[in-house]
Formats: sequence, C-alpha cells, structure tokens
Amino acid sequence: MSSFYTKFCPMFVCFLILLPSLVIGECTCDSESEERNKPEALKYKLVALASILVFGAIGVCIPLLGKFVSWFNPENNLFYMIKIFAAGVILSTGCVHVLPDAFENLTSPCLNDNWGKFPWTGFSMMGAVILVLIIESFLPGYMNRSSRNNKNVDEENPEPQVHVHTHVTHGHAHGSVAAAADDHQLLRDRVLAQVLELGIVVHSVIIGISLGASQSPDTIKPLVIALTFHQFFEGMGLAGCISQGKFKARDMVIMALFFALTTPIGIVIGIGISDTYDENSPKALAVEGILNATSAGILIYMALVDLLAPGFRESKVQSSGRLQLASIISVLFGAGSMSLLAVWA
Repeated sequence: MSSFYTKFCPMFVCFLILLPSLVIGECTCDSESEERNKPEALKYKLVALASILVFGAIGVCIPLLGKFVSWFNPENNLFYMIKIFAAGVILSTGCVHVLPDAFENLTSPCLNDNWGKFPWTGFSMMGAVILVLIIESFLPGYMNRSSRNNKNVDEENPEPQVHVHTHVTHGHAHGSVAAAADDHQLLRDRVLAQVLELGIVVHSVIIGISLGASQSPDTIKPLVIALTFHQFFEGMGLAGCISQGKFKARDMVIMALFFALTTPIGIVIGIGISDTYDENSPKALAVEGILNATSAGILIYMALVDLLAPGFRESKVQSSGRLQLASIISVLFGAGSMSLLAVWA
C-alpha cells in the first residue's frame, strides 16, 4: 500500500504541474457575459478553499472511526447503510455532475469540427471502464502469484517432516483455504479503494481549478455551499471503501489527506492561472472533457459493480426484507441528494 503511494504521488504531482499548461490557451469563442470582480471573487475563493477542506476532511474521516466507535464498524448495519448511501452519491456524481460536463466540453462549438466527428465522451468513458476492469482483474492475481512465488522460494529447502494424518490437519487445510479467500477479497477491496480515489481525485482537481480560475463572485457564491456538500458526501463514500480495505492507520491517514487536499490544491492552481486561463479555449475544453469522461467512467463503474451490486447481494441483506427496503431508500436518498446539488453546481 505504501509503495503504491510512493509511486503514484510523483505521477500526481507531475499531473498537477502539467495540467495548467494544458488548459491555458487563447479563446476562439466569446466568453459568456458575467460580472467580473477579482478582489471580491478572491474572498469567496478563500472561503470555498477553507470550507471544502474542512468538510471534505470531516466526510472522509467519519467512516474511518470504525476502529474507535462501534457504530461505524464495517460489520455494523449502520456502516452498511452509510456505504450504500455513499455509493448512491458516487453514482450520482458520475452520472449527473461529471458526465454532463464532459459532454458539454467535448461538444462545444469552440472546438473545431474534427472533434464532432467522433463521440469522444463515450469513447473515453468506455476506455476508463475497461481499464478499471483490467486493473481489478489483473492486479489481485498478479500480487497473489507474487506472494506464492515468494513462498515457493522459502520452501525450496524444506526440513524433513513426518506426516501425521489427523482431523486437525484437515481442519488446518480448510482454514488455509478460507484464509486465502479472505486475503484475496481484502486485496480486491484495497484495489477498489485506490482506483476509486484516483477517479475522485481527477474530478476534484478539475472542479478546483475551474472554481479558482473564475473571476465572477456571482458564479462562485452558489458553488461554495454546493461543492462543500459535494466533497463531504464524496468523502463518506471513499472512506467507506477505505475502511473495507482494512489499511494500516498511517495509510488510511495518507489516503484521507490525499482526498481532502486535492480540491483545495486545484483552487490554488486556479487562482494562480486565473489571468491566463480561459475555460472556452479549445485546449482547455478538450483536456477537461476527456478527463471528466474518464473520471465519470471510473465513478459509475465503481458505484454499480463494486459497491451497490455486492452490497445488495450480501446474505444479511437478502435475508432481511427490512434491510433491503432500507438499502433502497438509502441509495435513492444518496443519489437524490447529490443530484439536487446539480441545481447549483
């Protein structure tokens, strides 16, 4: 886990450094008329930065309290309901917030005609879904094979042993099979949490840059509250997956900080490039559109395949009509709450 972030963090830093240069460009379309007031806009940006940072951190920390508060234990029904609610939030984020932005970016009249000849939004989303499927299929198997190879190396020179066939050895064998299955599921949960965070982080940086680069107080005002709740709910969803992965405390803190800081970092970048950034430039529209479509594919796949489908199939849910009904209400409430925020953001 730590090695994952050791390799990923430099890549993410390079992404943050290169993204501003990719989205800066001269505009070929007229910008929409809006009242510009840079000093006033900066005040709201700073308020948004602090608010999003605090509430994003609170949201991602609540489900991580399972080690200290019994209510948030992964085996508790309350934690299950929070996870289903958060899955609805993530699904709505992909379908209602990110994907429409990608379509808007990649079908803009500011792009040249060549962009309209191919459905880049759907293609980018499909590519992201296939990529996540490959990662989820390949990575756990690769790590399991690596683990077995290491064990084989240790067993090259085994000491002579007298085999005693008893019921105890049978029990040990069955226990080993069960432990291997648990290890495989744990590994899959960890891959899920890391890939989900990647999709959320890409989207968070983009919305942070868009907010930070805006010079209109009227545009920023409604975004402050909307994005604050947006990050809060998203943080809860991510933290539910992190808790299932049973990471070490230090790794959980790193992942939580990684999520909480991405949108504020995006806002800071947006403030820094606000004089040269143009959201209607072809380069900015193309880069943001493809990244948004990719992020939407990751979020939608994760919400449906890795969170909602396995959650509704759990034995404790299938055996309780009340819990099934509560699950349906929870996912509808999560998706509905996040969809409502689309009115403002």
